[in-house]
Amino acid sequence: MRLRADVTIDAPPAVVWRFVADPRGQLRFWSGLTRYEPVGRRLTGVGARYRVLMRLGPVDVGSLIELVEWQAPYELAWTSVSGVDMRGRFRLRARDGDRRTHVELRLAYGIAGAGLTGWIAEHVAAGTVRGYLRRTLNELARQVEHEQARAEAAARRQRLRPRQVS
Repeated sequence: MRLRADVTIDAPPAVVWRFVADPRGQLRFWSGLTRYEPVGRRLTGVGARYRVLMRLGPVDVGSLIELVEWQAPYELAWTSVSGVDMRGRFRLRARDGDRRTHVELRLAYGIAGAGLTGWIAEHVAAGTVRGYLRRTLNELARQVEHEQARAEAAARRQRLRPRQVS
């Protein structure tokens, strides 16, 4: 099953990338994930691995994934090493002179060798997973834009602060 969702965020790609590429922050914006844990010593970049679980109905299903693309601040892709067969990708593209970022999230998954039963399970889960992708990007946008607004307010306060002369 192949699914995708997209959103445009009012922040430059470098700011959005900090959220997308931070393994410690994934559970803050990923809807439906119950676990996102680094496996091994490498935390970021190609070759980093994570144990990922997603809630589908009453169970958590998931995979051990490995990052296979890392092109800061525009592309991050992964594939499963074990567990549910899965591939995913974040694509970030600058818009409006680098002031905004179009984010696309793609996810392809399947249950290898499960036949008709697996095909049915994939299609039944698609509605839930599609909703997770949309909510994930909406929450990512909310958090990035909030952080962007905080940074801009702090910069304004700094500029307006009276300078002390000694």
